Amino acid sequence: MFLYAATIFVSAFLLFLVQPIIAKQILPWFGGAAAVWTTCLVFFQATLLAGYAYSDLVVHRLRPRVQIGTHVGLLALSLVVLPIIPGGQWKPTGSENPSSLILLLLAATIGLPYFLLSTTSPLVQAWLARARPGSSPYRLFALSNLASLVALVGYPFLLEPWVATRVQAFGWSAGYVVFVVLCACAGWASLGRMQRLEVDIATRPDATTPKAPPTLGRQLLWATLAGTASLLLLAVSNHITQNIAAVPLLWIAPLALYLLTFILCFDGRGWYRREVFLAMFAAGVSVMGWTLADASLTHDLALQIGIFCGGLFLACMFCHGELVRLKPAPKYLTRFYLMVSLGGAAGSALVGIVAPLVLPADFELGGGLVVAALLLLWQVRREHLVFAILAFAALIATAGCTVWSINDFYDRTLVASRNFYGVLRVQLYGQNESTYRRSLIHGTILHGTQYLAADLRDTPTTYYTSTSGIGRLLESMHPSTTPIKVGVIGLGAGTLATYGAKGDVYRFYDINPGVLAIARRDFSFLQDSDATIEVVLGDARLSLEREPSQQFDVLVVDAFSSDAIPVHLITAQALGIYRRHMKPGGVIAFHVTNRYLNLAPVVDALARAEGMHAVQIADTPDAPASSSDWMLLSDDEESLDKPELTEAAKEVEVHKDWRLWTDDFNNLVQVLK
Repeated sequence: MFLYAATIFVSAFLLFLVQPIIAKQILPWFGGAAAVWTTCLVFFQATLLAGYAYSDLVVHRLRPRVQIGTHVGLLALSLVVLPIIPGGQWKPTGSENPSSLILLLLAATIGLPYFLLSTTSPLVQAWLARARPGSSPYRLFALSNLASLVALVGYPFLLEPWVATRVQAFGWSAGYVVFVVLCACAGWASLGRMQRLEVDIATRPDATTPKAPPTLGRQLLWATLAGTASLLLLAVSNHITQNIAAVPLLWIAPLALYLLTFILCFDGRGWYRREVFLAMFAAGVSVMGWTLADASLTHDLALQIGIFCGGLFLACMFCHGELVRLKPAPKYLTRFYLMVSLGGAAGSALVGIVAPLVLPADFELGGGLVVAALLLLWQVRREHLVFAILAFAALIATAGCTVWSINDFYDRTLVASRNFYGVLRVQLYGQNESTYRRSLIHGTILHGTQYLAADLRDTPTTYYTSTSGIGRLLESMHPSTTPIKVGVIGLGAGTLATYGAKGDVYRFYDINPGVLAIARRDFSFLQDSDATIEVVLGDARLSLEREPSQQFDVLVVDAFSSDAIPVHLITAQALGIYRRHMKPGGVIAFHVTNRYLNLAPVVDALARAEGMHAVQIADTPDAPASSSDWMLLSDDEESLDKPELTEAAKEVEVHKDWRLWTDDFNNLVQVLK
C-alpha cells in the first residue's frame, strides 16, 4: 500500500508544482498578461483529460502485462524531454496568436511528462483495486490532492523567494526521475500480485454494488459538476489577478482552495455536510453576484479576494461533494475520473479559449454564477422545500446581478473589444461640449483620456499632465534646438505624443494589437503630434532585446496590465536592457502609480544597484486628471537636477532589507500597501 501511496503523492506533487514553474518561465514572453495563466490552465486541464482517457482505455482494453509494459515504456521515453526549460525559439515575435503559441510551447516542453503524471492517480488506483480486491482506492484521490495542495502552497513561500527559476526547473526534472522509478516499481509489483490472484476487474462480480454501469445521464452529471467548479476556478482567478499582477502567489490561492475541496470531499470522513453547504452555497453565490455587479466595490482588494475566494470554496465544496455522493463502485472508477476530467477541461476551455473569442468582456464569471445556481436548483429539486426556495432565490439573485453588471459595463461605452490581453472599452464622459471626453479603459483601469473640443484635444491628461513626473521631464527638454528621441513602453491612448515637437521621434511599444487599433481610430493624439511616430507591436522587452541601440533621450516604462506593471519590466535584467538603448545622460521614467503595490522602493533599489540617480515625483492634480507617481532614473545627476523636477521631488522610501528584483526573484507580498 505504501508504494502506491508514495507513487501517487510524488506524481501529484510534481503535477502541480510544474504549473507555476513553467508558467513563470514563459510569463515575461507574453507581456506578463494574466491570460498566460488561464491558457496554461486550459493546457493542464486538457492534458489531464487525455491522461484520464488513456487510463480508462488501457485498464479496460489491455491485459495487465501489456498495460504495465506500455506504461513503463512511455515513462522511460519521457525522460528524453528533460529538463523542462523552454527553448528560445518559442519566444513570440508579436505576430502569433498568443494562446496557440503557449499551448504548442507547453506541449513540446512538458507535454509527455505532464500527460504521464496525469495518468497516475486513476491508473495506480485501478492497479490497487485489481491487486487488492475489496480495498477502496478513493482515499488515494484525496491523498493526490493533498500532495497537489502542498506543492501549490509551498511554491510561493518556500521555493519561489529563495530558488532561481532555472534551478527550480532542474530540481523538478530530478524529482520526475524519482517518480518514474516509483511508478515503474508500483506497476511491476501490481502485475505480480494480479497474476497470483488472477483478478480482472473488468469481469469480477462486485458483491456490494449493482453490476449495471453508470447511465449516460449520471456520467453527464459528473461532468457538469466538475465543469462548473472548473469554470468558476478560472473565472475567479481572472477576476482577482487582472488588477494586481499575474504572479504565482495570486494564481495559486484559488487553485489551492479548489484542491482543498477535493481533499475534504474525497477523504471519506464526512467533511461535506450536505444540508449545511447547500444553504451556505446558495448564500455565497448570491453575495458573489452582488460583489461583481456593484462597481463601488471593484477596487476593495481585501473584500474582493475574501468574497470570491470564500465563494469559490463553497461552490467547489458543493460540486465536489455532490460528485462524491454520486461516485460509482471501484469497478468504474476510471470512467468516473474520465468524466470528471472531461468536465474540468470543458470548464477551463470555456473561460480560457471560448470566452475571449465570443464575449466582449469578462462576463463568464457572472454566467458561471448563474450556471452554479441552476445546478444547485437541479440537485435539490426533490429535496425539502426550504432548499428549493433557497436555490431559486440564488438563481434570481445571480441572474439579476449579472444583468446589472452587463448594463453597467455598457453605460457610456462607445466601443468594446476583447482579446488575449484583456478587455478594452472607449467610454464617453462629460456634460457639455467643452467637457466631453473619451476615455480608454483596460479592465477597470483608466489608460488615457482625450477632450473632444478642438482647443482641448491636444491637452495631455490623466497621468501625463504637465505637472506629472513625465510631463515635467518632457517639458524641461523643450524648447530645444536639438530634437529628442523618446521611447514609450505602453501605448494606451497615445497621450504622450502630445509632447512631441517637430523633429522629435516618439517610438511606442505595445503588445496588444487592440490598443493600437483604438489609439489610431478613437483618439487623435498620434495623428495630431508634430513628432514622427513609430509603433512596434510585440512585448517591449523582447523587442528591445532584438533591436540595436535606439539612443533614446527618454524611455518611458508605462506598460500596465490593468493596474499593475508586468513584473518582468521592473527587474535588474530589464533595466540593463533599457540602459543599452539610452544616450549618455538619458532618463528612464517608470510609471509606478498603483492602488495596491508600492513599487517606488523597488525601482529605487534597481537604480542604486546600477549606480544610477533616482528622483520620485508624485502629482495629485484636480479631477478629471489623475494622481500619478513617477520614478526618474539617469546615470547623470545633472539630467535630474532641473527646477521643474527638483521642486516636485519626493523622498523615496528606502528598504535596504528588500532583495533586488531580478528575473528569478520578486516578492509582491513585500510591496503590498
